[in-house]
Amino acid sequence: MDLPRGMKDFDSNEMTKIEFVRQKFLETAEIFGFKLMEPSPIELLSVLEAKSGPSIKDEIYQFKDKGDREVALRFDFTVGLTRYAASQKTLKLPARFSSFGGVWRYDEPQKGRYRFFHQWNIETFGNLNLDYDAEIIEFTSRFFDNIGLENIVIDINHRRVVQSHIDHVMSDMEAVGLSDLWRAMDKVQKKSKDKILQEYKGLYPPEKLEKILEFANIKGTPSEIQQKFDTSSLDGWDELCTVYNSLKNRGVDNVRINFGIVRGLTYYDGIVFEAFDTTSDLGALVGGGRYDGLPGRAFNRKDLGAAGVAGGVERIILCLDAQGIVAWNPSIATVSVLYVNDELKARAIECASKLRKLGISTSIDLIGKSLKKQMEISADSKFCVIFAPKEFSDEQVVLRNMTDRTEKQISIKELTTDPQAVLNL
Repeated sequence: MDLPRGMKDFDSNEMTKIEFVRQKFLETAEIFGFKLMEPSPIELLSVLEAKSGPSIKDEIYQFKDKGDREVALRFDFTVGLTRYAASQKTLKLPARFSSFGGVWRYDEPQKGRYRFFHQWNIETFGNLNLDYDAEIIEFTSRFFDNIGLENIVIDINHRRVVQSHIDHVMSDMEAVGLSDLWRAMDKVQKKSKDKILQEYKGLYPPEKLEKILEFANIKGTPSEIQQKFDTSSLDGWDELCTVYNSLKNRGVDNVRINFGIVRGLTYYDGIVFEAFDTTSDLGALVGGGRYDGLPGRAFNRKDLGAAGVAGGVERIILCLDAQGIVAWNPSIATVSVLYVNDELKARAIECASKLRKLGISTSIDLIGKSLKKQMEISADSKFCVIFAPKEFSDEQVVLRNMTDRTEKQISIKELTTDPQAVLNL
């Protein structure tokens, strides 16, 4: 049977990989002091529109519930976490939250991104200084370290830096419609300058648009950038350098300034950043930044600053696969319990149940396959416990080590009393 377009099932192998990323994320979040929570998967449509505007309806799953309320499935965790933080009048600040789970977006399906996918997310709320921006970026770098992903570069920028350059270049033009320029700059990471110029032909003077696109291609250390561009007139440049230097002080060496990082979402208003695998064509693996205006605009909490980052799990897994990093083990049974005939089936099931009760991962065939078939199915197990008539008559079973193929007899009582010791686990 077909699924709706953009949806998929996640098999056990995929879920094992997702669980690996989840565990590494939770470990890193705990180290940094982020508290795990999950906001509601359904939000009022009006709340999502307050964040991203009415056009968001084209990008999300929205519907009317049985109470005739306009609601939508969450398309990220930021809205829910911000709503929660804004509603908690007694929340101790700064507050740090982490989330991991599924999100829904009515986007065009693409490599590493279906309409339902998994995302990790952290957010900090409070009266935040630039050190909190640096902390979130530091978290991102350490998380990639923990999962073993290599060739990661984190590009940082400041929204005011970009805006001040746009204002300077377009000084003789009305501000109305200049928001398109943000989208044009955002495309620099994905398209050639000529293609972007053609796409925006007739909207802006080509020589001015070209200056903006050239600006978006500038990247490097602060000193490298200052050698090729006069930064003295850029609003936010000093703050950007402060964050860069703070990251260097924290031992984050895979960071650079990139004027082409603008983050497409309109609610960002300070430091922004994205992380890339330089050996992959998947684009940004994570994105984040400062969004102090959102709590006030959407939830009437102008006193509440906010910064965060989120990443797509499936894209990260594709990068791990591409780099040959197999940091997870398939979920296989430690012990397989086998039986020679139906007369021994009940005792074999009893044994399997006792082992499971004692915390031993155990498999058993329940439909009476031949011993040969049971052996084939159990090939990946560490041990096989075989119930055979001869040994069973003495309340014993055959214990086979599937690694070295050695066998020995052992009493059922000993096996089911202390399996950890018997199996040397």
